[in-house]
Amino acid sequence: MNLHQFRFVREAVRRGLNLTEAAKALHTSQPGVSKAILELEEELGIEIFQRHGKRLRRITEPGQHVLASIERILHELENLKAIGEEFSKQERGTLSIAATHTQARYMLPGPVALLRRRYPEVRVALHQGNPEQVAQMLIDGAADIGLATESLEAHDELITVPCYDWQHVIVVPTGHALAAVARPTLEQLAAEPLVSYHPTFTGRRRIDNAFLQRKLRPDVVLEAIDSDVIKTYVKLGLGVGIVAEMAMRDDPPDSGLVSIPVGHLFGRNVTRVAFRRGAYLRHFVFSFAELLSDRLTRALIERALAGGAGDDDNYQL
Repeated sequence: MNLHQFRFVREAVRRGLNLTEAAKALHTSQPGVSKAILELEEELGIEIFQRHGKRLRRITEPGQHVLASIERILHELENLKAIGEEFSKQERGTLSIAATHTQARYMLPGPVALLRRRYPEVRVALHQGNPEQVAQMLIDGAADIGLATESLEAHDELITVPCYDWQHVIVVPTGHALAAVARPTLEQLAAEPLVSYHPTFTGRRRIDNAFLQRKLRPDVVLEAIDSDVIKTYVKLGLGVGIVAEMAMRDDPPDSGLVSIPVGHLFGRNVTRVAFRRGAYLRHFVFSFAELLSDRLTRALIERALAGGAGDDDNYQL
């Protein structure tokens, strides 16, 4: 057995058991992938996949165990490569970050700029996606570190640590009736057309739950994943915006918008930083994490990666 066979099996699973797509992803031929998998099954004496003709239909029960072992082996191989790069190129490499739009737009610019000054030979690859995509990029090894408010804790393959907390604000044009209201009520918001995030982004579930608990039905006329888009439509008079507070920090006083904190209605949200469980992190990854929040330390992250404290309520901000 060899690493090529392991990679072919893993990629076949990742591509929904489509050997043609797996071959394309691995820049090889479909017959070559099929032959390598058959040879591995013959050597192991089991079927990893159940077939219908030449097509893979599902992963067998012993195949599930084989796949888990393959993932561990390839994971450790990636760690070995990272260790070699760490000690041969102490101050060089690529930091791959996965984040939602809100984190990439409002949270990351400062820490990324500081990292580049500290490590001028480190390149940064920034990948944006929804929270589930951020989690999957970490699981697949496409990212070293991920930031999101939702979903990350739901994956056993990841360890997560609280990074910072924040609240929502409502955003209205100057002169709007709510602009002078210091503590708006849910009833007042339910009476207005609302412009806010897609349900899977930036604490939207907290907003929906707050209205649901009061048996109110908000009129959400537009949903977006981008805070700047929400603000644009608020300026056009489409409705009252609900955005993350960090989306308003850099707006100039003459922006034409007024923001009002509504943490008393929707509570506090916690953005978490995540790493693949068992991953080997290079020195500059730890440094970048420490730039994100003064609550994040290398010691804390190393304990979490080793299976100690780190992703529990003791570290809630």
